[in-house]
Amino acid sequence: MDVLAVGGTGFVGTHLCRELVDRGHDVTALSRSPDDAPAGVETATGDVTAYDSVEGAFEGRDAVVNLVALSPLFKPDGGDEMHDHVHRRGTEHCVRAAETHDVERLVQLSALGADPAGATAYIRAKGRAEEIVRGSDLDWTIFRPSVVFGEGGEFVSFTKRLKGMFAPGVPVYPLPGGGETRFQPIWVGDLVPTVAAALEGGHEGETYELGGPETLTLREVVQLVYASEDRSVTVVGLPMALAGVGLSVMDAVPGMPMGKDQYRSLKFDNTTSENEVGAFGVSQSDLRSLSSYLGV
Repeated sequence: MDVLAVGGTGFVGTHLCRELVDRGHDVTALSRSPDDAPAGVETATGDVTAYDSVEGAFEGRDAVVNLVALSPLFKPDGGDEMHDHVHRRGTEHCVRAAETHDVERLVQLSALGADPAGATAYIRAKGRAEEIVRGSDLDWTIFRPSVVFGEGGEFVSFTKRLKGMFAPGVPVYPLPGGGETRFQPIWVGDLVPTVAAALEGGHEGETYELGGPETLTLREVVQLVYASEDRSVTVVGLPMALAGVGLSVMDAVPGMPMGKDQYRSLKFDNTTSENEVGAFGVSQSDLRSLSSYLGV
């Protein structure tokens, strides 16, 4: 099978491309900077926000996976409107190019909570992108994973960067709302086989929510990360209202990595309503936990 991985040199894309090559598929990674593609992967240069730059890469493909995404953990360069620019418009261009070149199958990597009327620009853009995929003539599959961790990921480092913003240089970690926001982290090594299986067929017209084997609060994630480095930290609660004021101020400062949307995202959980890994012959208990990955 000839697969085009749009965003194939990113965190998830790199792992997925390796998985697909190991399964014997021909893989091309399409990205703005494709030089970092894994061994055995062809490359193509393009930007999903510019249709003409990517359209030709879809010719002759059997399947396409759209992995292009901006991080919800940080405010994107260009402001929150970039989520719509990249996620919705980028998906629109991928669908259009796939239909133009009679690509049979499209797999879309979305996000838990994707909703066109959601609370954050990221969630809204992901929801609108899903609408475009569902309205296409393609055989599509959508994945909604919780936060993904693993080699090359940003979730673990994010917890330390967050401390640097709220309490640099001191052993106290003030977490917004006491760090009670819940996550269901999924290891990239567990995620990519399910995406590869969908690309191979048999899961068309389905939307899957995927998470790891444990549900952790942000406080628990922070404690695990610090324990893995044999460091101690005292977590204290930062009232959400105060965190909201601080992040609103940051939102108005050019170059600051967080803002109002990050505050809003900490007000709702990032967990599955039903973990659907079983659709791929996997038991939730077989998945790798964040604590295991960190060696704690």
